[in-house]
Amino acid sequence: MYDLIVIGAGPGGYEAAAHAAKLGAKVAVVERDSIGGTCLNVGCIPTKTFLRSSKLFAECRQAAAFGVEISGLRFNLAAVVERKNKIVGTLTRGVEGLLKHSGVEVVRGNAKLASKSTVQVGELTLAAKNILIATGARPVIPAIPGIESSGVLDSTGVLRLTELPKTVAIIGGGYIGLEFASFFAAVGVEVSVLEMLPQIATGMDHDISTRLQQALKKNGVAFKTSCLVKAIEGNTVHFEQAGAPSALRAECIVNATGRAPVVEGLGLAEIGVDFDRKGIRTSDRGKTNIPGIWASGDVTGRRPLAHAATREGLVAVNNMLGKPDRIRYDAIPCVIYTHPEVASAGKTENELKALGVEYKKALLPMGVAGRFLVENEGASGAVKVLVGARYGEILGVHALGDLSSEFIVAAAAMIEMEMTVSDVEAVIFPHPTVSEALKLAILEAA
Repeated sequence: MYDLIVIGAGPGGYEAAAHAAKLGAKVAVVERDSIGGTCLNVGCIPTKTFLRSSKLFAECRQAAAFGVEISGLRFNLAAVVERKNKIVGTLTRGVEGLLKHSGVEVVRGNAKLASKSTVQVGELTLAAKNILIATGARPVIPAIPGIESSGVLDSTGVLRLTELPKTVAIIGGGYIGLEFASFFAAVGVEVSVLEMLPQIATGMDHDISTRLQQALKKNGVAFKTSCLVKAIEGNTVHFEQAGAPSALRAECIVNATGRAPVVEGLGLAEIGVDFDRKGIRTSDRGKTNIPGIWASGDVTGRRPLAHAATREGLVAVNNMLGKPDRIRYDAIPCVIYTHPEVASAGKTENELKALGVEYKKALLPMGVAGRFLVENEGASGAVKVLVGARYGEILGVHALGDLSSEFIVAAAAMIEMEMTVSDVEAVIFPHPTVSEALKLAILEAA
């Protein structure tokens, strides 16, 4: 009898398993694929490896503006893939070492709930006091004729390319599609993004989303918004825009229409777990409607972010082992690693309007921080801050510009701790750093 069985060894699972084991629990993790899950093997880490190489290539092309002259520049995708594989291998071994060192037993195979306290893995039946479901998500396959043809790649397929195409059509203007668009555009590929909605990066603050689209256009990405893809035939994407049919040919077509929680084949319905195609319903403690069954990560459909999954898993473990804990979803930071990158935490302006919350705002150029001008030649950026109209509490921070991913955690902490503008006024920010733009925007919003 285990104290905890975790189904899935991604960020929502392996961190929770190690944490529970360190607290003295007897723990097993069931994984049918690769340790580390999507994020480590075919998601966060591989894509950021690609993006780092493409950013370095773009910087080398612009190096003359910094007084550095380079000749004979070439982008070697095969070498990028090799480096990606090396990094993934190193980190995977690290996760495996963490589980082993923590005393977590790893069971390979497909897991299915046999009851509220047992898990079936092939011929093996495992029993536990608690079960944590952390099966993650998979690429969505929309009902578009031709989307499943061999010529259409999903995010995993893009990471296996060893030669650059000349043209790419990306279906979907969410964070996955935009990051791949940034990668391809930075290395000289002609990129088109087809997005069904009128705004890219749905859910992002509108001011920042608009500026991001302008920045990506400047970098060579073409956008077709309010665009309905009707079919794919060979290398041609057929779509409608404003009711008018059109077509776009591309050497490579990428399906980046999103991800869906992996809830199939787990036996959820058989034992009465409350779920639908959007995911398993959980409380802010990680509880499902069935006592002893918990869920964390993308399978919940709440915040499809690796760091959110980790926190959800830790919260679930703390609660099941008698330590009250909860996750505050409003304070979770989010980053889109485009060129330039976007970072946000807290409410958007549209969300505050919908909730009827009175607020004040400030929107400053990132260039108010001298470090941003030093690091970026000819690049634009902005920081938007939303504070409560009465008390001045920090409600939302949204930023466009490289290095914003490194200071957004400060904004998340401010929101988590319910800090006000006057509280932030007393905090000393190092100079020169891009983070100074954050403080200036907060003070401006008072």
